[in-house]
Amino acid sequence: MNIHKLIPGLFVLSFTHIVAADQSLAVPGAIDAAGNKVLTIINKDPPGQRCNNNTQVAVEVANTYRVPIRILPASLAPGLPAPGVFYGNQLIAADGKDHNGMSSFQMVADALDFENAPRQPKTGLIYQDKVRKDFDALKAVIKSGGK
Repeated sequence: MNIHKLIPGLFVLSFTHIVAADQSLAVPGAIDAAGNKVLTIINKDPPGQRCNNNTQVAVEVANTYRVPIRILPASLAPGLPAPGVFYGNQLIAADGKDHNGMSSFQMVADALDFENAPRQPKTGLIYQDKVRKDFDALKAVIKSGGK
């Protein structure tokens, strides 16, 4: 058997394993009892600024999409990055990886739209002018660290 013929195949197999391992993470509760993908946000304990940002994004998502949302402390998701955002087992943002753990409404909305996630019949209250201004002011205070 010619070893030179085996080396490229072994390289491809090992590279494929590395890529697959990086893209497929076992997220607890990634699918609900009805078979729907769950938007999972993993926060550090106590939550830091990036974790608060992801929680705000969850509020915006809930006002637009009809998807189950789960917010977990890192202690209940051992081995997963915190902060981290997943839709099902799909990584959207993670500490030390994509977007360093900070998501945005648009990033999550793009993933949900790609998966044809159902939308709310009408958007929630945070999109009304008065509530939106208060919500944006709260987000600004959190992002500034209360300064």
